[in-house]
Order: sequence, then structure tokens, then C-alpha cells
Amino acid sequence: MNFLLRTDSYKVTHWKQYPRDTDGIYSYLESRGGMSTETVFFGLQYYLKTYLQGFRFTLSDISDARAFCNAHFGQPFFNESGWTRLFNKFGGRLPVRIKAVPEGMVVPTRNVLLTIENTDPEFPWLTNYLETLLMKVWYPITVATLSRAIKKTILSFLDLTGDPSLIDFQLHDFGYRGVSSEEHPIPCIGLAVRRGLRRRI
Repeated sequence: MNFLLRTDSYKVTHWKQYPRDTDGIYSYLESRGGMSTETVFFGLQYYLKTYLQGFRFTLSDISDARAFCNAHFGQPFFNESGWTRLFNKFGGRLPVRIKAVPEGMVVPTRNVLLTIENTDPEFPWLTNYLETLLMKVWYPITVATLSRAIKKTILSFLDLTGDPSLIDFQLHDFGYRGVSSEEHPIPCIGLAVRRGLRRRI
């Protein structure tokens, strides 16, 4: 799939909406809270290595994206001149800086997990254009956070009723059969809890 189309369609129009003197955009990802007071950060490295590491878009990508977006919107919202200048200046590379906490780190909610910013003041619109792809880490983050919470619950009851050293065998995951694709992280569904738990939880 054309990388320039890996975004929400409304993001295609944002470049027209920023004030003319905008030269930098700094965006961040956080958990605002929910079932857990902590978040397990997980999944970013996959998306960086699969979609961004060594990535270059082409002039053909720009032409194809322009045609698609013009048909989609019925008018020329696609930033063809901006993408072309970006290609001419960086050879198809993306001048952005992405920073994040380490994979697997447990972070209290309402804290920054990931940031992205443009590194060239000529292309501030690029920052949030890439947000859609990076937001896909939210699902593996949710799965990792839920899995950790379930494991902690099992361990608390193993401490009361069984052998805590068995914790690595207690949580079984049958989620692979229920996911939509190979890129869909496996949720903890279909738990099979073995011997050692003698109380209802």
C-alpha cells in the first residue's frame, strides 16, 4: 500500500489549516486512564522497523496519492507540492524525530509514552500526518497492559492457594485463532487456568 495513504483521510487536509508561520509541531501519546492505573508500553519497535526504518517514498507514490485523494475528496486537498519538496530535499526520507519510553516499561497513566516532531521547519504538517500509523501501537499496549493485570491477579491467588513458582505456566492464551491478521496482536482471551487455584476469582 502507498505509504502516503496510510493516514486518516482528514489528515490529508491539515496542511491547509496550520497558520502560515508554523515551523514545528510536537505531538505525544499518553494513556488518559481506564481500567488500569498503569500502562505497559509495547509495539512501537515493530511499526518502526516494518514501516519506517530505511523507508523512502517515491514520486510515483505522490502521483498515485494525489489521484486517489482527488477522487476521494472531489477536490485537490492533497499536499502534492509539499510532498514533492520533501522528496526533492530528503530523497523520500521523513525528517521526523520519534522518542519513546523503552518497550515493556510500565508507566503510570497520564504520562507521555511516545513523542513525534518534525526536524525540518519547512514540513511541520508531516508530524501529525504520521500520527495515524503510530497510533496503531495502542492495541498492543492494551493487550500487554491487560495481560500483565491478569497475570498479577493469578499470582495473588497462587500466593494464597498454590505455588507461585508456577506463574509462568498458569496464564494460557488462545487468542491467536481469533485475531484478524498476522499483524493483529494476540489478546488474552480464552484463559485456561491449571491446578493451584482453589478459590473462585
